[in-house]
Amino acid sequence: MEDNYRHRGLRRKLVSEIQSKGITDANVLEAIGNVPRHLFMDSSFVQFAYRDKAFPIGKGQTISQPYTVAFQTQLLEVKKFDKVLEVGTGSGYQAAVLCEMGATVFTIERHRELYEKVRALLPSIGYEPMFFHGDGYAGLPTYGAFDKIIVTAGAPYIPEALLEQLKVGGRMVIPVGSQHHQEMKLVVRVSETEYRTEDKGGFIFVPLVGGKSG
Repeated sequence: MEDNYRHRGLRRKLVSEIQSKGITDANVLEAIGNVPRHLFMDSSFVQFAYRDKAFPIGKGQTISQPYTVAFQTQLLEVKKFDKVLEVGTGSGYQAAVLCEMGATVFTIERHRELYEKVRALLPSIGYEPMFFHGDGYAGLPTYGAFDKIIVTAGAPYIPEALLEQLKVGGRMVIPVGSQHHQEMKLVVRVSETEYRTEDKGGFIFVPLVGGKSG
């Protein structure tokens, strides 16, 4: 599928819309404006790709609302060459936005079917994160520590393993709460033993499930 002039025009409108909702980070806005979201969508939803809404992608998962992607990414304060762990690859759209911003991305997906699909898709459109089929609760201890960690599913608590894999001075963004409502948490690792946590507003994500599926 191509990325044409019309798609680029729709992305410009989307960028204006999320900007009007409070996204101010110029690098985040530029990345949203560059990543072809329609290439990540199920064919039955492609015509809605540049609406600021979440859509199903199979396996009970969704491609996140662009505003939510931008909001989480803005909280991370991503810098070029940052080593970023993403928990919940899903459609691959969030990983593409992080790659577009120049981050070195490590992304985990528990559903093998989604993992295989995205592992084929992203390199084909110029994005090359490192892909892992595994349990997001465990993170990637072999590859840490990470400058930034982003969790794209609602967790009942902040996993200890992810806290341990965050560098001192690093930032983690994770929605925490029940299945029906989560609070977006920003966690900053202040020292080897100390973390600062801030609440950043309510959201609804699909649940973060442990283990991995074949």
